[in-house]
Amino acid sequence: MQNELSPWKTVSSKEVYDNPWITLRHEEVITPAGTPGIYGVAHFKNKAIGIIPIDNEGNTWLVGQYRYPLEEYSWEIPMGGGSIDVDVLLSAQRELKEETGLMAQKWEMIGRIHTSNSVTDEEGFIFVAENLEQGETEFDETEVLQIWKLPLTEAVEMVMNNKITDSLSVYGLLKVARLRGV
Repeated sequence: MQNELSPWKTVSSKEVYDNPWITLRHEEVITPAGTPGIYGVAHFKNKAIGIIPIDNEGNTWLVGQYRYPLEEYSWEIPMGGGSIDVDVLLSAQRELKEETGLMAQKWEMIGRIHTSNSVTDEEGFIFVAENLEQGETEFDETEVLQIWKLPLTEAVEMVMNNKITDSLSVYGLLKVARLRGV
């Protein structure tokens, strides 16, 4: 694998939308074919953080919630946004506690992912959390969540049956299954 110079040339870039979570840019470009073109880029102001908690019996936890952009309900691994300026492990620990009430003694980062690299620069990190202790959840005010404890094998089967479609969840569950021979 090589690190190649970009075959794209940016002619101009204009911010067309901004909120606390994302910035959208419209860019005039010269394509790799040498022709004029346009590109839309969504810049994320946080890192995506996903956690797969696993207990001693091989169970994990999923979080269910309605996802507004999709207009559908989604089962996912515990996840959220982590500030660019905060260590991803600290963000993972906070998210796991907020969404499930769980705290873990053992943490392992198992992956880094770009969620949709044709239109966004969002970067995600996946952790496995073990040696768990149950505490109280601390949901954000915008969250109406269901928490589901189930065997890891069942969560992986949900990915294979398209019942889990979130990119961080799919990536994380399949990677942990591979690493653990599930």
